[in-house]
Amino acid sequence: MKIISRRWLAILLSLSLASSLTLAGCTDSQANTNESLSKSDSIDRTTIIADRGSSNMKDYLPRLEGKATIELIVNGSKITIEVNGEEAPITAGNFVDLVEQGVYDGLAFHRVVKDPQPFVAQGGDPQGKDPNYPVSRMGTGSFVDPETNRPRYIPLEIKVEGQEDPIYSKPLGRQGRQANPDVVLHHSRGAVAMARSQPPDSASSQFYIALADLAFLDGDYAVFGYVTEGMEAVDDIQQGDRITSAEVIKGLENLKK
Repeated sequence: MKIISRRWLAILLSLSLASSLTLAGCTDSQANTNESLSKSDSIDRTTIIADRGSSNMKDYLPRLEGKATIELIVNGSKITIEVNGEEAPITAGNFVDLVEQGVYDGLAFHRVVKDPQPFVAQGGDPQGKDPNYPVSRMGTGSFVDPETNRPRYIPLEIKVEGQEDPIYSKPLGRQGRQANPDVVLHHSRGAVAMARSQPPDSASSQFYIALADLAFLDGDYAVFGYVTEGMEAVDDIQQGDRITSAEVIKGLENLKK
């Protein structure tokens, strides 16, 4: 069993990551919470998760039946991501659908942690569409579906070895009081996964790229793909850098709505 070093513990504590990764920003007012929401958004989130439990959520969400390839342009460089709908169909389908809708074009990486050790580059907050919105305040936004005018959330989706289907809405790692879950998609360097707040089914559009092997996040956050080319460009990302464009270059036919 691997033991998290004190340096890793310092990273987690300094980010106020009680759940290791959340949508929250790093402002003082959020130091004791996993996510800061307006009252109206908080009501919407509670209603959606309560009324549409994970089984119903799966019925109306996009799915990726197979794999797809996404190309991000950041700072003039290409970052290629292989998205795995075979092992994470809903998480991957949500991401590909948002890419196809142009949701990520122009959005910032609002949280980039490299010290004292490489951790993650996190982006995807739709509030960043406004060029005047401060990066320091990003981290609480979710994708609002134009068809319903309500935020879209997806269930936590983790597939473990030996299981035919993923397990939904249940943390299987440290948050679930388990150690070293035998997950299919690991948090290895270059893994792409969904950020979320404390409720398991609260991921929406924000994602992160692992800058190092982060096995202690396995089972608690949904990995859905990996950077296959351009990891050096990921390493160069600084807080505030923006995604110039995001495009599905292969596998769009596997997206089912």
